[in-house]
Amino acid sequence: MAELYIRVAEDENEEPMEIPSEDDGTVLLSTVAAQFPGACGLRYRSPVSQCMRGVRLVEGILHAPENDWGNLVYVVNYPKDNKRKMDEVDAASAVKIKRGVQKTSDLIVLGLPWKTSEQDLKDYFSTFGEVIMVQVKRDVKTGNSKGFGFVRFTDYETQVKVMSQRHMIDGRWCDCKLPNSKQGPDEPMRSRKVFVGRCTEDMSAEELRQFFMQYGEVTDVFIPKPFRAFAFVTFADDQVAQSLCGEDLIIKGVSVHISNAEPKHNNIHHLFSNFPGRSPSTQLHSAFTVLDGTLGYR
Repeated sequence: MAELYIRVAEDENEEPMEIPSEDDGTVLLSTVAAQFPGACGLRYRSPVSQCMRGVRLVEGILHAPENDWGNLVYVVNYPKDNKRKMDEVDAASAVKIKRGVQKTSDLIVLGLPWKTSEQDLKDYFSTFGEVIMVQVKRDVKTGNSKGFGFVRFTDYETQVKVMSQRHMIDGRWCDCKLPNSKQGPDEPMRSRKVFVGRCTEDMSAEELRQFFMQYGEVTDVFIPKPFRAFAFVTFADDQVAQSLCGEDLIIKGVSVHISNAEPKHNNIHHLFSNFPGRSPSTQLHSAFTVLDGTLGYR
């Protein structure tokens, strides 16, 4: 039996690409997604009604309309809209333009070892780019470090890169982020981590990484063990993470739901009710233990 190909394009006005079908005449969604990352289905324009029609999708398998693909050009569906790629390119360009004029901010460095000096801090962060300022916060009376400090860079891109990862300074992991005071009064710190619900056991961390890289740089993927049908994906840019929250995306033929991974403050107070009769400090420790177990915080 000769191999059958169907014509698929990202837009009706673009040149189509031929996608191979299976022996039974169906087409795997994964085959389409291999050429058009993020694709969640196909549609076509009916020769009779001239309206767009969706191609039936069952468990990751696309079935030909009336059992015949014909010579039609099938257009790729994306989770958000029909012109996702164009919109993403425009959005990425807008972000680059915006970043080009943005100024850097003081970053707070949390978790510093007591022995770390300002020179140590400058030597470490200078490996990322030009440093304008470093400061280790110290107790006024004793002069001892308070375990945190500040750093500021010349280049905004360097700032973004530094915030996208953890840092090993003098043998201890430290985090860099914008201080809460840099956010607006009604705008909380935005998370770079998203919660991916409805995952299946055949989704590997590498497959999730490859899928989400189409939206932006991925710095970490975490799947709890034993498997609990969810995962966490961390992006380098919080804007990418927040743009995906609330979306339903198709991964390996399965619809997964994306939401914010950060617990809300009022959830902490709610958790206290689960630990009656304990002191506030014990309740707080227990609450975060629950969060660590249920949300996979590390």
